[in-house]
Amino acid sequence: MPPVILLFAKAPLPGRVKTRLQPVLSPEQCSELHSSFVGDVLESLKGFTSLADVELHLDQETEAWPEFSFPRKLQAGTDLGEKMWNAAHNAFAQGHTQVLILGSDAPTLPPGHLNTILKSEADISFGPSIDGGYYAIQFRKLPVSLFDGVEWSTDQTLNQSVAAAERLGLSVDLGLPWYDIDSPADLVRLVTEEPPRRTKAWLKANHFLVDPPLDNI
Repeated sequence: MPPVILLFAKAPLPGRVKTRLQPVLSPEQCSELHSSFVGDVLESLKGFTSLADVELHLDQETEAWPEFSFPRKLQAGTDLGEKMWNAAHNAFAQGHTQVLILGSDAPTLPPGHLNTILKSEADISFGPSIDGGYYAIQFRKLPVSLFDGVEWSTDQTLNQSVAAAERLGLSVDLGLPWYDIDSPADLVRLVTEEPPRRTKAWLKANHFLVDPPLDNI
C-alpha cells in the first residue's frame, strides 16, 4: 500500500481552537481562522494524492470542509501522544508501512518540506517547528512506549520525542523547520508573507491585510 498522510485537526468551535490568539481575535474569529487553516492544508494535500493516501482525523464530528472528500475518522485517546499512536497503529493494521501525521497549524508549509519527510528512510521522522514542537511526524516503526515521558505543547516536545525514540533504538531523522501559527507574533509573520487562498481571504475580510500591516498587535 502507498504511504498515508493523516491530517489531525480540531472541529472549528469557538473557544476551543487557536485560543492563544485571544484577545487579539475573538473566539469566533479564532474558529474562522482555524477553519481557513485546515481548508488550506487540505487543499495542499490534494497535490500528494499521487504519492500517498490522505485522511482527515478529527477530535469530534463536524460538517466543516464539505468540499473535500477525503475519508474522515475520529481521533481516539486521552492525549495527543495516545491519539497519534492509535491512528498510526490502525493505519499499519490496514496495511500501510509508512504513516505521516500532519498538524493543521502550519497552512504556509511548503510542499517540499512534506516531501522531504515522506522520502526519509528513518524509523521516525520529524518536521520540526521553530517553537520546539513539530508540525509532522512520520512512522515506519511504532513501539508501544514511543511517547512515554513526552510533554505536549512545550518548547521541549521535539527534544523529548527524539530522545524517547532514540532510547528505543530507533533511527531518527529531522526534516526542514517551519513555523506554526499559535501566537499573535506568529500572526504578524503570517500577514507579512503570502498566505494561502482561504487564509488570505479571511485576513482581508477581517481587515488584517492592511498597509502597514497589524500595527495594533
